[in-house]
Amino acid sequence: MRLLSLPIFAVVSLVSLIAAPAGADNLKVLAAGAIAPVVRSVAADFEQRSGIHVTVENATAGVMDKRIRAGAAFDVAVVPDGVLKNLGQDGYLDVASGRAIAQVGIAVAVKQGAPAPAIATVAQFRKALLDAPSVALIDPKAGGSSGVYLEKLFEKLGIAAQMHAKAVLVPGGLVAEKLVDGSAVLALHQQSEILQVKGARLVGPLPAAIQSYTVYAGATSSHADAPATARAFLTMFAAPAARQLMREHGLSPAGN
Repeated sequence: MRLLSLPIFAVVSLVSLIAAPAGADNLKVLAAGAIAPVVRSVAADFEQRSGIHVTVENATAGVMDKRIRAGAAFDVAVVPDGVLKNLGQDGYLDVASGRAIAQVGIAVAVKQGAPAPAIATVAQFRKALLDAPSVALIDPKAGGSSGVYLEKLFEKLGIAAQMHAKAVLVPGGLVAEKLVDGSAVLALHQQSEILQVKGARLVGPLPAAIQSYTVYAGATSSHADAPATARAFLTMFAAPAARQLMREHGLSPAGN
């Protein structure tokens, strides 16, 4: 699937074109996982510029996929690119409107003040997991991209049984909160999600050899009430302010 990339100057011009479109007083956006804080900020900016109220709903990628396939009404979806591609192929999203937005990798965190384990190499990372009495991560069954990947990674590293016994599975939300409340000693989650948790300390990303990046992309619904408005919203992610916000949240803007 080809993801479009509009020039940044198109952002302001498109928003001005849809400042007061008929029948487009509201816009509903579905945002999966780590990209949600950025989507909310962009939504607030878009709302201020256009006067159109934007509602943002957040859940794991798996939950969003199920909602869309079950017939949920929405105008824009911002989800992992693999999910977006499948939804587009099945007719739920307008393929032509698709655009890459940002990517983020998985990282390790401990509670603020706790010693940080060595994780620079695969061997060190594996040892850190085995040494930790409890490790928090997204429940793979919830469909979160990091949890799905980590479950396969544990098998690859030959520690699936040990991790199953000590895993603190989180159905959704901020995994690193389990460090703060004492439920886990180590947390594995997308870097941008870890940075949101006060009291959690980012140790660093997974070693490059086993890192997994989630690329977030956006597209409009095939049944959007105001397609032009939905497409204009997506162009906002190309604005310098939005790209800087992505970096501040631990994501790398598309095109970097």
